[in-house]
Amino acid sequence: MKKLSSILFFVCLVVRLTAESDTYTNPVISRSLPDPTVIHAEDGFFYLYATENIRNVPIYRSSDLVSWTFLGTAFTDTTRPTFEPNGGIWAPDINYIDGKYVMYYSMSVWGGEQTCGIGVATARTPSSHFTDMGKLFRSNEIGVQNSIDPFYIEDGGKKYLFWGSFHGIYCVELSDDGLSLKNADNPSLQKVAGTAFEGTYIYKHGDYYYLFASIGSCCNGLNSTYQLVVGRSESLTGPYVNKQGNSMLNNAYSLVVGSSSRFVGNGHCSEIVEDNNGSDWIYFHGYDTQMPESGRVLLLNKISWDRAGWPYVEGNSPTVSAPKPFFSANGTDNVINAIMQLQTVGKTLTFKSLEPASVKIFSINGQLIQNFHHSMSFQVSLSSGVYLVQVNTGTHTIVKKIFL
Repeated sequence: MKKLSSILFFVCLVVRLTAESDTYTNPVISRSLPDPTVIHAEDGFFYLYATENIRNVPIYRSSDLVSWTFLGTAFTDTTRPTFEPNGGIWAPDINYIDGKYVMYYSMSVWGGEQTCGIGVATARTPSSHFTDMGKLFRSNEIGVQNSIDPFYIEDGGKKYLFWGSFHGIYCVELSDDGLSLKNADNPSLQKVAGTAFEGTYIYKHGDYYYLFASIGSCCNGLNSTYQLVVGRSESLTGPYVNKQGNSMLNNAYSLVVGSSSRFVGNGHCSEIVEDNNGSDWIYFHGYDTQMPESGRVLLLNKISWDRAGWPYVEGNSPTVSAPKPFFSANGTDNVINAIMQLQTVGKTLTFKSLEPASVKIFSINGQLIQNFHHSMSFQVSLSSGVYLVQVNTGTHTIVKKIFL
């Protein structure tokens, strides 16, 4: 009977692990995280930031794009930008430039289209507090109404900033360090898209630059009409056209993500991230019709490319549940939760925790390999293979698959 119970336990373990490991369900974070931006940092983790529905700009960390840990905020009440009195920090854009993490951000109040603007902040690590370097410009200084939603890109050895919200999408060249405008006293602006768009993101794929943007209303709950759209160009600064060859300067576009019966108001995408299988993934926000009170929740979707080179998501609407991105666990930190880590380097498994836990290591066929009682740290060498690691904290059990 004892042997049968052990077999049943392991079968349940494998079934649970398969369900948790192979698929994900949207929303990946069920709280309001509008206008997400993500970076694959030098430490191997992904870091995500968003408009400050969590005050002072939230920072999340993940090893797989699906399971996210809240780390804190990019600013504090004393270090946050102040150039727009009573303004909120909207639509951050995270980058790694010349050995430091650089965040471009908008600062605005609702209706403040003339005095809102864009600033920049830097940090030594992606999880530490950012130091505000001040504003780059306000709307009434640069001559572009509603100057929000910044996006940074490098091309041809030059640094550029794109921005704009329903009064045209513009670009301007930045200084060599990316922290100010080039020719700040008389910057040269170029308009690249019309008045239907905001939330710009540009991605180079093959021979084309793809300008992703959002149209419609972002923030009216289940009545929001936000959609993610795209155009492309052979040049970074345009002209950008839709699938029919019509110009985005004339507000033409091709749809990427619309609404569904489950998610509405979907838009303002993050950067595209490639997994270890070569698949592309993208985040955007939307309202979940099953819990609209949660606000603009975080949605993850695989993005594919058709034979003509255009991006699309299946059904032109957000995935509810699908196979998750693939990332090898070998040689990277695998965060179990905010206080525990597994790390695999070569054939060595290291466990660290801020509280005692019982840890069992099983071979993939169910054999118990190691059993650690009431442990806060250990390191063990194992043979090559696939293992299941069960961590019991006394209140719940967590299972992870590792590859050595």
